[in-house]
Amino acid sequence: MENAMLVAPPSPTVTLKTRTGFELAVRAAEPTDEALLEHFFAAVSPEDLRFRFLSALDHVGHDKLAQLVRVDHWQTESFLAFDNDDRLVATAMLACAPAMDVGEVAISMRADVKGRGIGWTLLEHVAHEAQRRGVKRLQCIESRENHYAVELEREMGFKAIDSGDPSIIILEARF
Repeated sequence: MENAMLVAPPSPTVTLKTRTGFELAVRAAEPTDEALLEHFFAAVSPEDLRFRFLSALDHVGHDKLAQLVRVDHWQTESFLAFDNDDRLVATAMLACAPAMDVGEVAISMRADVKGRGIGWTLLEHVAHEAQRRGVKRLQCIESRENHYAVELEREMGFKAIDSGDPSIIILEARF
């Protein structure tokens, strides 16, 4: 494995239900999922790609995809969320500091499934996983233009902290 050494087995697949009744099968990403993620991100809008990666991208290439699928499954975990038709509809990444006290989460979803509670449910799932791993502070680093994500995170109890960058907002939950 290039960038990570396996130190823990991947999280098992779990079934989650959103507030709207939408069911998700959520599992850890594996190296064999790179092509699946490439296809997923090809269907994500340019604006949502910019919000996810905090930079303008035309294409999510191998280097970024490898960071999502070649993880240690403890300090870093990449979750894939599938609908009942086995379609990848969303992803969530948890990346923790080496001391495992602070974690960062980033979520992406397909435009055609927005408004069904998937973002809320995935963020809740990642927050529980972070707590289980001993994380005390979970952060979301957002473009200030990403009003949907900022509002969702505030509704979930995340508090804004200074990012030092006028275009970025950091929202943080403490456990």
